[in-house]
Amino acid sequence: MNRILLCFPEGKHKALTMSYDDGRYADRRLVAIFNRYGIKGSFHLNGGLLGTEDRISAEEAATLYEGHELSAHTLTHPTIERCPNELLVHEIMEDRKVLEGIAGYTVRGMSYPNGSYNKRIKELLPKLGIQYARVVQTSGGFGMPDDWHEWRATCHHNDRLLERGKQFIELHKQQYLYLMNVWGHSYEFDQAQNWELMEQFGELVSHDPSIWFATNIEIFDYVKAYEQLQFSGDLSFVFNPTAKVIWLNVNGEAVAVQSGMKLSLK
Repeated sequence: MNRILLCFPEGKHKALTMSYDDGRYADRRLVAIFNRYGIKGSFHLNGGLLGTEDRISAEEAATLYEGHELSAHTLTHPTIERCPNELLVHEIMEDRKVLEGIAGYTVRGMSYPNGSYNKRIKELLPKLGIQYARVVQTSGGFGMPDDWHEWRATCHHNDRLLERGKQFIELHKQQYLYLMNVWGHSYEFDQAQNWELMEQFGELVSHDPSIWFATNIEIFDYVKAYEQLQFSGDLSFVFNPTAKVIWLNVNGEAVAVQSGMKLSLK
């Protein structure tokens, strides 16, 4: 019987994503670094606070975050565990509406403001169109999330980022999928005066051809598309009903399952 494993695009076995909150002016410098090194990020914004104090305006956001993901962070950044469901619905849906008007696509991701969440909120989010949500607690590892509404990043950027980046680069066992997710706030680089940290990280990871650089929602969508693949009972063929090309490792060889196509695995 065939030995079949999920791969990331182009047969890769590692993915890197970045997750940054609040949409402060420092995002300008952070996005420039990401773009220079081919890194992709998800930026979780408060639609009701855009353009206030030191926050990116709606007009600037439309171009600044191009090529990255705009994601929800609630309208006004309340501690949502303390909010009634009615306010929670308002905070998320109105934030989505603002961000979707800027981005031109459906906003389906989120990070929890003030790191605040509970079981009630997690159960409500799918009904509000939110398909993943990142928490502030971290895993310290490189595994895939097993709960998309309690997505733990690998680390905050101030938590041994370069050390962890080097560990990630050295991961070579292709029987595993590895994911590195880094979170933080761009203004923290200004506070710590350590922008060179992200420059060094970008230089480190940009030379690794085994990494897929993706946004949070791209990783979610890819995994969910894989889960929709229709394999024959004897694993001799697979049909891809989705709009995405999905890559598999079949008996040690990377193969692409094209959208809407059946592929023989013999």
